[in-house]
Amino acid sequence: MADHHGGHHADGHRRQQQLQGEAPDQAAAEIIKEQDRLLPIANVGRIMKQILPPNAKISKEAKETMQECVSEFISFVTGEASDKCHKEKRKTVNGDDVCWAFGALGFDDYVDPMRRYLNKYRELEGDRAAAAATSRSGAGAAAGPDHPSSSSSAAAATAGHFMFNAMDRSTDSSRQF
Repeated sequence: MADHHGGHHADGHRRQQQLQGEAPDQAAAEIIKEQDRLLPIANVGRIMKQILPPNAKISKEAKETMQECVSEFISFVTGEASDKCHKEKRKTVNGDDVCWAFGALGFDDYVDPMRRYLNKYRELEGDRAAAAATSRSGAGAAAGPDHPSSSSSAAAATAGHFMFNAMDRSTDSSRQF
C-alpha cells in the first residue's frame, strides 16, 4: 500500500535520484507532498499514548505504521464524501458527508457515534459563538448561572475530553494492558 501512494519505495527512488544528481527540485516537491499527505507523527504518537498505561512505550515503527494507516483512512473516507459532494455539485465537504461516507464504506458501527460527536460539536460551537457575541456586547458578566453563555466556557473546556469519548467503548472498557 505504501508503494501505491509514494511510501517507502518512492523514498528509495528519490534518494537514488538525488545520488545520481537527477531532478533535485522534483525530489524536494515529493518531500513536501509526503509531509502534506501524512499526519504529524508527534500527534499520532500522542493519541496512541493516551490509551496506553503511563509506563508503556511505542516504537518508531509502530508510530510510522499507524501514521500511514490513519492518514490513508482519512483520505479514503474523505474521498468518498468528496465524491458525494461532487455528484451533488457542492464544493464543501461537511460533517454530515463524512458520516454518510462512513456508512457507505461499511463502517456502520461508527455512523451513530460520529453523528453524536458531530451534534455535540455543533452544540458547543453554537455555545461558543453565543458566548463571544454576549461578551462583545458586555452582557456576559450579567448573565446568570442558568444562562447558556455562562456554561459555554465549561462546555468548551470539556470539548477536547469529549472528542476522545465520542466513540462508545462500553463493551470493552474493562480491558487491561
